[in-house]
Amino acid sequence: MVQSMTGFAVQTRDLGSISLHLELRSVNSRYLDLGFRIVDDLRAAEPAIRERITARLGRGKVECRLNLQAGHSAPRSMALNAALLDQLAEAQATLRARFADAAPLSVNELLRWPGMLADDSLGFDEMLPAIVQLAEAALDDMVATRRREGEKLADMIRERVARMRELVAQATPRMPAVVAEYQERLTARLRDAVASLDEDRVRQEVALYAQRIDVDEELTRLATHLDEVERILKAGGAAGKRLDFLMQELNREANTLASKSPATDITGIAMEMKVLIEQMREQVQNLE
Repeated sequence: MVQSMTGFAVQTRDLGSISLHLELRSVNSRYLDLGFRIVDDLRAAEPAIRERITARLGRGKVECRLNLQAGHSAPRSMALNAALLDQLAEAQATLRARFADAAPLSVNELLRWPGMLADDSLGFDEMLPAIVQLAEAALDDMVATRRREGEKLADMIRERVARMRELVAQATPRMPAVVAEYQERLTARLRDAVASLDEDRVRQEVALYAQRIDVDEELTRLATHLDEVERILKAGGAAGKRLDFLMQELNREANTLASKSPATDITGIAMEMKVLIEQMREQVQNLE
């Protein structure tokens, strides 16, 4: 199944006192272009997330946001660092023994002392497995979204391929009559322009111009390219670049068909083909 490069996914994990929030967004890009917006406390998780994104996605500009939020399942608890409190009391007693007028430490100063308050929050090493699981779940959602969107784009391309096949089928049986009509007109013009020209020369000139307006090869190549488009869509996977190349080839053949044909109906068919090819190209630009 082909995939679009456009997708979105969001996942949240409640870890008690905190919760993790991870968001993935992707849009079109020629290559896989990753951008990260991660809070400083979790910045070290970027390599693990990057590794999983590159393993699952082939193309697209992907933005990953990872944040910490206050948890809802349990209140955050705190406790005094008893050992540190004892050390401060001992140090204060020693100082006041020598400096009797020294002011004692206030409760506010004690609570603000570095390391005095211990809490039950998780460290990074404890959160990393949850972050990895969060990234995997978000990628599952994003890949599913990109596949659904990709299948819609593929259906739109198939509809236009079917219409192009109808146009090729209209033009192919018409070409012998177009060539014959052109030969008759050209023969008459040559005879009128050069009365002394012999019939063999007239036939040679007519045959030469008939070769120039023959578009059998272009019609055959158009049909072959359309077969390849359908084959790639059916095979799935990273198809965007291959389909983009085929759109260029289809456009080249449609241009040649338009320029070589002397019949207005065939020119009109070629113009409609070019419109369909441009519509397909726009959809192809969204495929991975």
